[in-house]
Amino acid sequence: MASMKLQLAQGIGHEDLIHQSLDLAASAKATSVFLKLYSNESLAQAKAFDEQSEATSKSSSSEPLRGLPVSIKDLFDEKGECTAAGSVVLQGSFAASQDAPAVAALRASGAIVLGRTNMTEFAFSGIGINPHHGTPVNPCDPQTPRIPGGSSSGAAVSVALGVCHAALGSDTGGSIRIPAALCGLVGFKNTQSRVSIKGTVPLSPAMDTVCAITNNVKDAIELDSILSGQVLPIEQRELKGLRFLLPTSVVMDDLEDGVANAFDRTLSALSQAGAQIVKVELAALNEMAVINTPAGLSPIEAWAEHHALVKAHEARIDPRVVVRLKQGEGVSAAHYWDVLKARALWIAKVHQALAGFDAVVCPTVPMVAPCIESLRHDDDAFAKANRLMLRNTSLFNFLDGCSISLPCHTHDELPMGLMLSQGAGQDAHVLGIALAIESCLHSVRH
Repeated sequence: MASMKLQLAQGIGHEDLIHQSLDLAASAKATSVFLKLYSNESLAQAKAFDEQSEATSKSSSSEPLRGLPVSIKDLFDEKGECTAAGSVVLQGSFAASQDAPAVAALRASGAIVLGRTNMTEFAFSGIGINPHHGTPVNPCDPQTPRIPGGSSSGAAVSVALGVCHAALGSDTGGSIRIPAALCGLVGFKNTQSRVSIKGTVPLSPAMDTVCAITNNVKDAIELDSILSGQVLPIEQRELKGLRFLLPTSVVMDDLEDGVANAFDRTLSALSQAGAQIVKVELAALNEMAVINTPAGLSPIEAWAEHHALVKAHEARIDPRVVVRLKQGEGVSAAHYWDVLKARALWIAKVHQALAGFDAVVCPTVPMVAPCIESLRHDDDAFAKANRLMLRNTSLFNFLDGCSISLPCHTHDELPMGLMLSQGAGQDAHVLGIALAIESCLHSVRH
């Protein structure tokens, strides 16, 4: 199917496009993807766009997403709506008095907000299973229901199904890149400070990042500029002469055979294009787990944010989320401060190790999407899969870096991702390289 931008350029009406999206959103394939659809509102907005003449229509530069449907993760405030973060304990609480800055930016760009998407409760899992609202099914496998990845589960599926042009989500430990990788999409985690996290339900404010899932790198660049209000000076790089660091520690452990084969094929393509792949142990990566023992930054801050809800409504919260939240229970201020200090020293050490390299490359996740049923009732299997899902991506949240997941599978393989990462503030550099890699991999993948 042609992209939504192309459909509009070829003459499809905005209202017809939104009807098309709403029909797909109401289909069986999209079960549990949306928690709320704004059918009447989105159709009214589309109709208004159609009724505006060419003379009065705003230019594409002032409204780059004009008439395109987008989805909003249930983590973000929308004026007049309850922000429940995928939970039932927050349903019926106060309605937001204004849009979150990220939502307001999307509306100002001309985007039509189609609805609010499902997510892991409180955004605290990389799997995407939600016991309250159901689990969006990854559309990658028509035969077997597979997880979408989390926590931005409905966000990814809304794009993968073709319901939305892009999806607003968040990434604290991989919640954009994991579902993007498992659903065959592009997920860009910007440097945290680029986009305001105001108007969101916090998980770990030190690492929470507002970002988007898209179909390609060009759209990721556009969404980043809209959400941040800062247009980056991005030029597509040539791969020839670039130096990529491939850590031999942590990120390459326990790869499924299919992921290992696809990753090797991808590295070969990059090497043939002139890039240099340098394998380095990068022992500092092993230290992150030590710094986060026995309680890491995410559970410490998440418990501080949500402890009152857990104490009042524990029986109504996903028990797997409760387990992770309670890892931060009883942690002293001294320990929290020690973690923050150790993180700062670790970031400096890793930055020093990255000097002379254009980016770090590794698999986004070490596996393809597991079957939903294999994890639905097996807590041990769920915990193991969740650790593996988050392992590689969370390194670059802890680094306060920027990171993008690009599809690297072929048409006859289940989706998997190549992750390209760097330190804070290197967003334009990473995105420029991502454009080159995407172009290089096009012929390999197709």
